[in-house]
Amino acid sequence: MKQFLVFVKKEFYHVLRDRKTLLILFGLPIVQILIFGFALTNEVKNSGIVVADFAKDPASQMITTKIEASKYFDIYQTANTIEEVDEALKNGKLKAAIIFPENFNHDLLHEGRAMVQVITDASDPNLATTVGNYLSAIISDFEQDHQDNLAGRITIIPETRMLYNPQLKGEHNFVPGVMALVLMLICVMMTAISIVREKETGTMEILLVSPFRPQLVVLSKAVPYLVLSLINICTILAVSVFILKLPVNGSIFLLFAESTLFIITCLSLGLLISVRTQSQQVAMLISLMGMLLPTLLFSGFMFPIENMPRPLQWISNIIPAKWFYIIAKSVMIKGLGFAAIWKETVILIGITLFLLTVSIKKFKIRLA
Repeated sequence: MKQFLVFVKKEFYHVLRDRKTLLILFGLPIVQILIFGFALTNEVKNSGIVVADFAKDPASQMITTKIEASKYFDIYQTANTIEEVDEALKNGKLKAAIIFPENFNHDLLHEGRAMVQVITDASDPNLATTVGNYLSAIISDFEQDHQDNLAGRITIIPETRMLYNPQLKGEHNFVPGVMALVLMLICVMMTAISIVREKETGTMEILLVSPFRPQLVVLSKAVPYLVLSLINICTILAVSVFILKLPVNGSIFLLFAESTLFIITCLSLGLLISVRTQSQQVAMLISLMGMLLPTLLFSGFMFPIENMPRPLQWISNIIPAKWFYIIAKSVMIKGLGFAAIWKETVILIGITLFLLTVSIKKFKIRLA
């Protein structure tokens, strides 16, 4: 019994001396609780919307004011033409558009009914359905409020149109998200573990005294995972097109080029983890927990980023999967070209260069 207590005491000392272990034991659960508490919500809030008011009459302006006053929508833009509405929805920042036709108020007063068009970005079908329902509810609420002020019963008929995914298929949303998740986990985890394994077995020292430059030795271990990840891209696309019947509306070459860039970004992150860790367990834990949760929560794949508090939205900007998810949806679902995704591409290039620079500077030629 005494020996058992000695071993227990020794383990306590071991844990308390290791700051990284303490951070994982106590810091990670707190962060997870905070993130899940703020991010996990199905309610849509602060969604960007564009308004095209061709009527410019009291009824259309009152509905616009009612939409803007709700907590669900922020009117970021007003459009004067249908082309401006289409362009606003293509950039992905705005989730819906509402169009008031000419003579909207006149039709409402004299005919007792009027049409209004609601357009949503259905590349995320769940969000599109929710946004459409919210807008219809606001219009219905306006209709009920003004029954007593107008002669006879009035009817406003929302005509809802889903862009890019009129059938509201879930594949349009989760296939780009699965691509980002799979590439992030495979590239980061496998690269980090493979290099740390060399450290643990002692073979890294043999590799470092070889005629090759040490940096090239490490980078050469990332090349196989680049090839394997490209094969994964081909597999995912083949399953999506031939089994899930999901068409790739944009350029295949552009999609592969952007996927290669994202893979290099993930490999760079894996290299950084490998040079900062000394055991496979720590590398695996950081790769899984440190990459899985941010990819699921902050990429926009499962939960709309617009729903999150402002600090969490800022944090999402440093998650590479967020930018690749936007790129993949824009190319695959919307069929857009490089002109629509160049900003996201530049951000990924910047993240990659930063990770590579830090990895090379932190790499130690001598292990001991």
